[in-house]
Amino acid sequence: MTTALPPLSLYIHIPWCIQKCPYCDFNSHAVKDSLPEMRYVQALLTDLQRDIEFFAIDRPIQSIFIGGGTPSLFSPEAIDALLIGVRQLLCLKNTTEITLEANPGTFESHKFAEFRALGINRLSIGIQSFNDKHLKKLGRIHDAKQAFIAVDMAQQAGFENFNLDLMFGLPEQTVDESLADIKTAIALNPPHLSFYQLTLEPNTYFHRYPPKLPEDELIFTAQQSCQKLLAEHDYLQYEVSAYSKRGARCQHNLNYWQFGDYIGIGAGAHGKISRSLPDNIVRTMKPKSPQTYLSSYNHGETVAKASTLLTDTQSFIPKKELPIEFVMNHLRLKQGFSLSGYQKATGLSIDTLEPALSNAIAEGLLIQEEQFYFCSETGWNFLDVILQKFI
Repeated sequence: MTTALPPLSLYIHIPWCIQKCPYCDFNSHAVKDSLPEMRYVQALLTDLQRDIEFFAIDRPIQSIFIGGGTPSLFSPEAIDALLIGVRQLLCLKNTTEITLEANPGTFESHKFAEFRALGINRLSIGIQSFNDKHLKKLGRIHDAKQAFIAVDMAQQAGFENFNLDLMFGLPEQTVDESLADIKTAIALNPPHLSFYQLTLEPNTYFHRYPPKLPEDELIFTAQQSCQKLLAEHDYLQYEVSAYSKRGARCQHNLNYWQFGDYIGIGAGAHGKISRSLPDNIVRTMKPKSPQTYLSSYNHGETVAKASTLLTDTQSFIPKKELPIEFVMNHLRLKQGFSLSGYQKATGLSIDTLEPALSNAIAEGLLIQEEQFYFCSETGWNFLDVILQKFI
């Protein structure tokens, strides 16, 4: 059994948006005044430095994902200062994937060329739909025309790798309208598509005031029809809601699903850092409120106070919970997992997956092919049933 630590990524959370969408349960906050860009960048870098020192991190970074919120609201100057600081603190490879989330709209898409020049090599653009009627119901601030402009600007800026976010099961959306969104997206030829169902998450406006959604049967029909169309155009589904052309899978998200490690910095950011396997795997969570975060990560604090803050916002993953943590992530992937991968990521014996693994195979929920275990078609639709076996 190897004791080598998993690959390491960096997630950076920027929590501000122009306005809060009614379906969004992320830690995002509508901009009320001017953005505290440079102050927040300094807090991010202080946060990162403390994590590095506290956890004695000296591994190279496989990927960086700047998410939100709407990170593209920040100026290129602020993003430049952030990336300069990150490169000073961490070891990045020439091949490190650096993704920035962006929303359509001419007020920010003109920045794409500047972001590309800073070394950001992947954009994730929140389209959601190309139908103005549905965009309005979703509370989006852009229209279809601005979505087309954003994609064109991304391509003109030299982004060979970019993702488009699309949703289905929208209020009163028909199967044909879902297909129209996918056909439009395919025509734009993005290397990667995220295609996921609208869900009414707790603590959102839509959860408090539910819109009229299509019947479950129609949603399932739309999903299957769109997935068939994507496959016909060489978009391979590799995860529950992720589709890509060959060679364009999102390396950052893959690291999540493969139970890799990731540093999380920013307001409300989560992290997972392995110090040793299997007894010292730590979850971290930073203060959720942007104001609290900014005051917590102030350069003037003492080392002792910084250590107390880190200690208060971390927890160990119990060894008994590692099987379900690993399986819950890996079974989102079409390729599933291998027993050697399980041992490498957790430091545990393969016996700790039994009898759940054998039972799931016997019931036809999982399939074993050579060294890999993955969901059958039935298991893919009843993932919760599989996961219950490992609890």
